[in-house]
Amino acid sequence: MKLNIDCASCGAEDELHSGGRCWTCALADTVDRLLTNPSSGSIPSELAPLAAALKSMKRANSGLTWIRQKHVTEFLQRLAHTPAVTHQALDQLPSSRTREYVRGLLVEHGVIPRRDELRARYNHWAEEAIERVTDPGNRETVRRYIRWHHQRRMNQMAEVSQGTFQRSKQTVTVAIDFLNWLTDRGAGLAELEQTHLDAWQAEGPTTREIADRFLKWAIKSNAAPPGLKMAPHRRGTSPRLSASAQEAAVQQVVHTDQLPARDRAAAILVVVFGQQIEDVAALSWDDVTVTEELVTIRLGSIEIALPDPLDGPWRRLASDPGHGLTAAHPNSKWVFRGVSPGRHINPSHLRERLRTVFSARAARLGTLHELTKLAPVPLIAETLGYSPATIERHATDSAAAYAQYVAAARRQRWS
Repeated sequence: MKLNIDCASCGAEDELHSGGRCWTCALADTVDRLLTNPSSGSIPSELAPLAAALKSMKRANSGLTWIRQKHVTEFLQRLAHTPAVTHQALDQLPSSRTREYVRGLLVEHGVIPRRDELRARYNHWAEEAIERVTDPGNRETVRRYIRWHHQRRMNQMAEVSQGTFQRSKQTVTVAIDFLNWLTDRGAGLAELEQTHLDAWQAEGPTTREIADRFLKWAIKSNAAPPGLKMAPHRRGTSPRLSASAQEAAVQQVVHTDQLPARDRAAAILVVVFGQQIEDVAALSWDDVTVTEELVTIRLGSIEIALPDPLDGPWRRLASDPGHGLTAAHPNSKWVFRGVSPGRHINPSHLRERLRTVFSARAARLGTLHELTKLAPVPLIAETLGYSPATIERHATDSAAAYAQYVAAARRQRWS
């Protein structure tokens, strides 16, 4: 049974923590102690917004539990000793989840400017990846490949997407493996022959096909002989959810409460509207309108109204978007808030959350496959935010499947 008594420090009637003080005052004292620079005897002015945010957490007991963990305590004390709080200064501190979480808090509360974290993470990863190349000459080739192909493309983006980040890492990783494979066989990129490429693909998994992306760049850059070819990485072979499985998924998502409202809302966009999980994760409340009469979501260039009962999970999510008890999301615009301060949910994490109902990729492909049977390609592309070429591929596959069905039906009829 909880006993409410006036706090000896602030006078509030609240559950006490220790020494006659409430949890909020205990949290405030801990924050002040950890963020105080011993040299000056005070909290650095640039850390004052962070201190205020941590003290104002709605659930003070959870905040105190988090901040008293040894790794968090040590990091905040180290931060208080930092001469100037910048991204560069944080990068010099030991890499950890705590560092990145606190970095996010510093950004959200105006201490340091926002930066593209995926671009920064990729740059750091690339520096370490280059060291895995065994041949010095190949190491320089990979460095140029990263700089002039991947980083250059990223620098042209307003913000690097999770998909671009993952694909760039995978492509470079396979390129490094390929070059090290050549080195082990005493071959150099300049002396590359078709037999090398054939052997590389024959001896390993299908992911080796991804080296085709590097090969094209190497030939174009005169780093490899012209005329060589590698079987390209195959696309369009992923499984898709059948129409009956889609119907079952919709029934579970829309008509049951087996999933939280947030997951149900995300699942509707995937299995009903064929949206990519990366786009769902990055949806903001600027794209969603919730009124008493209607819920609309902007997909592509058109706002789509969600009829009853599709609007139910969205109304519940709008009333309680979650992650409101910590200092991580003071003014978040994201529909699907993430654990990291100020950032939306990681697409991979959202994909895993939906896996209990369906594979997000299979569900999306199945939906697009079925939609192309019902409406013209340009209309689907504009409505759902896809390129016409992408929808055209699904329409072609759908038509082929339908033709096979008709042929089978005719054979059965005449047999």
